[in-house]
Amino acid sequence: MSSFFTTPASQKKRKRDDTSIAQSATKKKKVTVAGGGSKSGIKKLAKAARDESISGSGSEDDEVPRKASDDDEALSSQSESEEETGAERRLRLAEQYLENIKGKTETVGFDAEDIDRDLIAERLKEDAAATKGLLYRHITSGLEFSTTTKTLFRADTQTTTSVAVCNPYVYTVSKDITLTKWELPTPPKPPPHKKTNKPTTKPPPSLRRRPIKLLYTRGNKNETRNPNYQHHTAPILTVAASPDGKYVATGGADKRLIIWSAADLKPLRVFTQHRDAVTSLAFRRGTNQLYSSSKDRTIKTWSLDELGYMETLFGHQDEVVDIAALSLERCVSVGARDRTARLWKVVEESQLVFRGGGTSEKRKSAPKENGINGDMTIPRTSYAEGSIDRVAMTDEETFVTGSDNGSISLWSLHKKKPVFTVPVAHGLDPALKPEEAFADEVPDQRVPAEPQPRWITALATVPYSDLILSGSWDGWVRIWKVSEDKKRIEEVGVLGQGSVEVEMNGVVDMLGVDNGERQEDRHVSVRGVINDIEVFERGDRGKFGLCVIIATGKEHRFGRWKTLKGKNGAAIFEVTKKLAQEPATNGVEPADLDSSETKSKT
Repeated sequence: MSSFFTTPASQKKRKRDDTSIAQSATKKKKVTVAGGGSKSGIKKLAKAARDESISGSGSEDDEVPRKASDDDEALSSQSESEEETGAERRLRLAEQYLENIKGKTETVGFDAEDIDRDLIAERLKEDAAATKGLLYRHITSGLEFSTTTKTLFRADTQTTTSVAVCNPYVYTVSKDITLTKWELPTPPKPPPHKKTNKPTTKPPPSLRRRPIKLLYTRGNKNETRNPNYQHHTAPILTVAASPDGKYVATGGADKRLIIWSAADLKPLRVFTQHRDAVTSLAFRRGTNQLYSSSKDRTIKTWSLDELGYMETLFGHQDEVVDIAALSLERCVSVGARDRTARLWKVVEESQLVFRGGGTSEKRKSAPKENGINGDMTIPRTSYAEGSIDRVAMTDEETFVTGSDNGSISLWSLHKKKPVFTVPVAHGLDPALKPEEAFADEVPDQRVPAEPQPRWITALATVPYSDLILSGSWDGWVRIWKVSEDKKRIEEVGVLGQGSVEVEMNGVVDMLGVDNGERQEDRHVSVRGVINDIEVFERGDRGKFGLCVIIATGKEHRFGRWKTLKGKNGAAIFEVTKKLAQEPATNGVEPADLDSSETKSKT
């Protein structure tokens, strides 16, 4: 005879149907009505409760159908997702993406019905271009380069060879084996544009413009033979900061690549795989994958997550002096006097070779140009490209290079020769005296020496945009932009130029030297050799402008071919965005309205 205590556990919790539930409810109602307030009614209620507790709790019976319904919903949703085709899934994701874009634009202050279709189409194009690594932002025309603010900062070091930025920190390295960490000042946000004629009586708030020196570490050249020494023993030539701000990498003439902790500048790992000086470093954007180039003609890849070596890339026939990388797993390097730029596809284990260099003949034209100083005339000539020294990527398919003949070239993956070249981008040095140009004891004074072009010593870009920055020893950081069809490099100007006109291809002496005498030159922004340039955007997508940081010194970062009169250190240029002009009212500009209002008041 079965009872509650002898039935198996699997049969204790059984699902009740709706009829049994309804019958139990009617019984409860009858008991309460029949019981009333008498003793017999109370006894009946107690007996009913006791019987109900023995037969099993009703809460458990009620939970079973609830769980079953949840399981049915999960199974139904799973079956619906399985029945969904690929086209339906893509359509659903596209609708969800459009809803997200509308939500972002609505937060700015637009209603859904006011959203223009062109805005959504533009956002879609930008996202697609960013995914493919193509140039999609034309920011140069919206920046105000003539009114930049400049701040110099330096430590007691020799020539600054390189600079790296991971906002808000800057890292500089120098020839006296010093690595320094700085904290950048935060520029003030531009005030809202308000139309008022009342003069402001409050003085502007005092803001710190000069970076703060936080940490520094210096090596020792006397520890060259100590393999356990955790520092550099020769001039540091390059520095790079990881995108996540955890690591700093340095390479020097002592063949060492050292990984530092960015927080306290403590060495984490010293790599000695390179057989010659480490000349350049570049991080892959958004990762801790590092590329290093060396004078041993190789490029090596490293993983800083594991602090380990990955592989070596061979192909250059001369020293690899510069390297650049963006988001994809590829990099571009230049090989100095082999006059090639090579794009390395790391995953495919292949490379594309782009050959530069021109004829050694100088083609002279009949007209002669006057320099800015007006005291020197030179024939226009084309100079042979002897070495490609600098490289920077604008997007995954386009990059620019700088050479020792002063030319800046634009390259595309679809063409093995330069798409466009700007000759003598930073002008010419004055011609040497016959005693300096010729080795004869008594040189012929009738044979004049020709002016020589200034090398491109620094090159930088804002990734996935049309902006290019270049440096040499002419005293200026020059600005260029890539045309919309990506077939030309157009001249924009110089940083902090203001109203001064600077000729691009004329003969200009940075220090105002004429016939060996130094004169005052007010048309110079930076004195010395610009050895490196770093740039990053302020705010979301450059909402508050750009910050440009340059490394300067009296000498070139690789040697002492030229010793100029300048300062060893670095400089910061804050570039603001152009103010949006107010629309004209009835054909009258706002400035005219202001002047008319003031006249009427007077």
